[in-house]
Amino acid sequence: MSNISFHWAVIGAGPAGIAAVGKLLDQRIEPKKILWIDPEFKVGDFGTKWRNVSSNTRIELFTKFFEECLSFEYKSSPDTFGIKKSDASKTCFLSLATEPLQWITDHLKHKIHAVYDKATHLKLYNRHWQISLKDKILQAKNVIVATGAEPKSLNFPNVEELSLYTALNPDKLKSACHQDDVVAVFGASHSAIIIIKSLLENTSVKKIINFYLSPLRYAVYFDDWILFDDTGLKGTTAEWARENIDGKLPAKLERVISNEENIRTHLSLCHKVIYATGFQKRLIPVEGMQSLEYNDRSGIIAPGLFGLGIAFPEAKLDRYGTLEYRVGLWKFMEYINHAMPIWLKYGA
Repeated sequence: MSNISFHWAVIGAGPAGIAAVGKLLDQRIEPKKILWIDPEFKVGDFGTKWRNVSSNTRIELFTKFFEECLSFEYKSSPDTFGIKKSDASKTCFLSLATEPLQWITDHLKHKIHAVYDKATHLKLYNRHWQISLKDKILQAKNVIVATGAEPKSLNFPNVEELSLYTALNPDKLKSACHQDDVVAVFGASHSAIIIIKSLLENTSVKKIINFYLSPLRYAVYFDDWILFDDTGLKGTTAEWARENIDGKLPAKLERVISNEENIRTHLSLCHKVIYATGFQKRLIPVEGMQSLEYNDRSGIIAPGLFGLGIAFPEAKLDRYGTLEYRVGLWKFMEYINHAMPIWLKYGA
């Protein structure tokens, strides 16, 4: 085990991990006392798996994220970034946001202690967290877990599953589907609607059956807040859904309530299935803890152990009392802005 003890460790280099490192530096934590662990440092799943996905976030909020941390030094970044030339009021493909995020990552890596590896286990010992890697153990007084989440699967038998990673990549989806395929899509979220649209426009499948639990929900913009900000459809995806789901249903598309009878009747007709039904946190085993349960208002998992990002989203009531879990780059930044003072005091 290394004798070096870091003051803070951040596990994960997706958008949440980037925000965590930036805020620690802005808090004037000594850079050499910050450990950053990730196998690739390629902006996590955001940069490696979801680049071809259309965001439900306006470009102006991506830009707010980039400019929020002084340590990002975004104002000195290249003017050639495509996102800088785009309409700030519009949404965009995530590839546009990945470019500056990668630049920020490369910039931050040179300021702190970056380790290319995967954290496999955590253990609290003598008021320090021991972080097990492939062939060594590092330690830190405080750890921020920002390891992301994996798509959920319903695992119905006797039908071929297409991963969400494939389904949200138009080229891969086109290659995976054939002319005679009947494809089931579970869900009514932003991702589900993108997939249905892509199946209709970019493939020649015979039919699509969409299994859903509730009506579509649309974000509504007011002067200083957004109704259904975290669960409602936005941008071009919302526009398409209003015309083609809640409007005139395309001939190849059938929508059914996702209950036992409909699943038994309709899923047997399908050759392939796609589950767009949410995410589950990517776990790191922690000795003495059955699971990584967290306080969804403060991000606290245990003394000196904190969660951030899609696996540990902030729960927040809107002004009408609806509880939503806030996922998105700027939302992660807002969350850490008010959580960081708590973490600094609640450290091990």
